[in-house]
Amino acid sequence: MKKLFVCGVVALFLVGFSVSAMAEDEVKEIRIGTVSSVTGMFGGFGEGGSWGIAQAFKDVNKLGGIYVKKYGKRIPVKHILLDCESDPVKAGTLAEDLILREKVHFLVNSQEPITTQIQKNNLCDKYKIPNVAGTGPLEPYLGVREGNLPPWQYTWCWSFGIDLEPPKGDFRYGKPGFTILSTWKSWLDMFGPKTNKKVGIYASDDPDGIGWYGLFTKKVKEWGYEPIGTENRSTLFPLGSTDFRPIIENWKKNNVEIILGNCPAPDFGTLWRQARSLNFKPKMVGAARAALFYTEVTAWGGDLPLGVFIEMWWHPAYDPKECPGIGDTTPQSLAKRWSQEKGQPLNIAIGWSYCLAQVMIAAIEKAGTLDREAVNKAISETDTKTIAYRCVFDQKMHFNWSPVFIGQWFQTGAKEKWELLPVYSNHTFVHTSAKPLFPIPYK
Repeated sequence: MKKLFVCGVVALFLVGFSVSAMAEDEVKEIRIGTVSSVTGMFGGFGEGGSWGIAQAFKDVNKLGGIYVKKYGKRIPVKHILLDCESDPVKAGTLAEDLILREKVHFLVNSQEPITTQIQKNNLCDKYKIPNVAGTGPLEPYLGVREGNLPPWQYTWCWSFGIDLEPPKGDFRYGKPGFTILSTWKSWLDMFGPKTNKKVGIYASDDPDGIGWYGLFTKKVKEWGYEPIGTENRSTLFPLGSTDFRPIIENWKKNNVEIILGNCPAPDFGTLWRQARSLNFKPKMVGAARAALFYTEVTAWGGDLPLGVFIEMWWHPAYDPKECPGIGDTTPQSLAKRWSQEKGQPLNIAIGWSYCLAQVMIAAIEKAGTLDREAVNKAISETDTKTIAYRCVFDQKMHFNWSPVFIGQWFQTGAKEKWELLPVYSNHTFVHTSAKPLFPIPYK
């Protein structure tokens, strides 16, 4: 009987061991999902961003996949992309579908305004799914995150601050070029003295626009400029507005020579067309968010993109030694791949989202397992070079500061009529490629 009992225990152990081994062997792929605004209002972000994420996973799959120590092998990534069409509600529905039906291990979501990220982040906390995501500027993101109790614990965001700088102890502490305000101020310092310093501040009334509007209105005063029309917030407008004439007429009346703002590209296009039709021609024009993507600025029509500036957060001008891709991919080769595959001008979201996938890959390899808690912890401890610069998250805010520099739109003689080029940078690893246009040379 003892022999039978021992044999039975051994048999059960061997069966258990073989089932466990089989379970490990059955991990044929790492399932990573992305819900992106490939189309719709934020399509410029989502189309390039989702493509960039996909390219990073293709690159790691060329190496055999992500090495996971627990299994002693590389496991390929199965990337599942869904288009939420820039709809925040649909974004949440699709994210839950990825988690419950597709059984994804993790999420990597492309750089987009916080509007489409909120429900995805909520669901990642609900189901404890680690999520590396792009977002709008830090302040709007932080306002929403801190409004959740507790704040999101499974989402780690990569972007830049409007005014909030990296804290003491961070490797970026005290360095210029990691917030919009410090970068735009450096830009204004170059040319502001050549204007009357009267500034028109404008923004859409979504989280990104509201956070930007409040901070910039306050800061330009501190910098010695006079904001026009902000006393009653009359230059803060609803998304989809179609009549900006009262705002523009007030700017003209007060001889405004600089306009600075933050809104989606279609809204700025409407404002800027009306401004030109009313013969309003300021010397300097800044359009945060609106002036990022070729397809969107060309939709404004005519020569409206000329000289419009914006903060940039990726470009193939990055030094590949400081900003490497996976395998032999570099910022330059990634941009070339985009051009060859898509037949489109550069979309800077490709690099700024490729890096998010790099962070997830590095975290999985650091954790050595697909266990969600272990990977989430590994993300929090990330310190890795990416194609968009070094990533180190602030563990309290779950945030990584991205480099920021200034770009302007230039007319070209090529098939693609317009090109966004870096014209000012505080960073040695980002090289400028054109001289600034000031004042805007209206035709």
